Amino acid sequence: MDFTRDESQDAVAEVVVSLLERESARDIALWPVIADSGLLAVPLPERFGGDEMGLLEVCAMLTELATDAVQTPALSTLGFGVLPLLAIGVPDALAEKVFPAVATGAVLTAALHEAGAPFTVKPETTAVADGATVRISGQKVAVPYADTARWILVPTEAGIAVVDGDAPGITRTASPTSDGVPEFSLRLDAVQIPVEHLLPGGLTELHRLALACLGSVADGLLKGVLALTAEHVRTREQFGKPLAEFQAVAQQIADVYVVSRTLHAAAASATWALAQELPVANGGDAVSAAHRERTDDDLDVLAYTVASELPAALQKCHHLHGGIGVDVTHPLHRYYSQAKDIARWLGGESFRLDRLGARCSSN
Repeated sequence: MDFTRDESQDAVAEVVVSLLERESARDIALWPVIADSGLLAVPLPERFGGDEMGLLEVCAMLTELATDAVQTPALSTLGFGVLPLLAIGVPDALAEKVFPAVATGAVLTAALHEAGAPFTVKPETTAVADGATVRISGQKVAVPYADTARWILVPTEAGIAVVDGDAPGITRTASPTSDGVPEFSLRLDAVQIPVEHLLPGGLTELHRLALACLGSVADGLLKGVLALTAEHVRTREQFGKPLAEFQAVAQQIADVYVVSRTLHAAAASATWALAQELPVANGGDAVSAAHRERTDDDLDVLAYTVASELPAALQKCHHLHGGIGVDVTHPLHRYYSQAKDIARWLGGESFRLDRLGARCSSN
């Protein structure tokens, strides 16, 4: 196996780097620019004006955006929305609504969590058929960009419901976040969707792709904050010499480097393994049960690594910056706050350790 980026992944990454060099915005103001650049069309089918690239190219994009701690709906739209829909398969009528809109900047998101159940595997949200429509009822928590999302992927007991973000019957309650990105708890009261908007199954694909993309974002965040902190300790002087020349500082930044390389290896391994499975839906060779099992092992290791190591590494970088890192005009807080929210979305270190332990014991 070779995790080295190929030409298409490099090309996507280069577009992101070039865009960030030209633009100063690192928040939602950058979203229209990202759409105009064509980046949102990277995974879309060619018939909708897309480049028909896959998970690895999207992850390269998300990693580069995260390296500069960009706060936009790219993760939710592509990682929680477009990639799962492509993996699950959607009817033509639905695809013709969603994919062209994404190319022009429409936001997608997914309701991955229920109260007390991060990445819930047994959704309590119901889907009741009513003629040509289906009524969706239930509660979801920690749904990013639910206020601006054109469509929301809602896991139910009967499959993934693609819900119009403006549909009657949705109640949004804002919830606090570390990074300030809009996030909401949702209550759905008999929200009607066309029957073709309920996709049977799909929960496994949604979770696997969301974990892979979250891991890629975490990889980029740690890569970016490591470079930021290394430059700080190299140029900041104390007692007449750079901080980096103090042994204790050198040891701490070395620890962060080790965590960064470990997380990168975990992310690259998991996304590569998962990417080998995705063409199967388009007529590729069948993937063995053993390969799927190894991929799920890699994804669980990645999720645990992110939840346990990322916040601690960011805390160490915060410490190395001293009082400067507390200033909100300094970029460090954008990395730290995003890392905290990602760890929370994953369910936290203990939750991920339990999931990983259960997988080990079952094997």
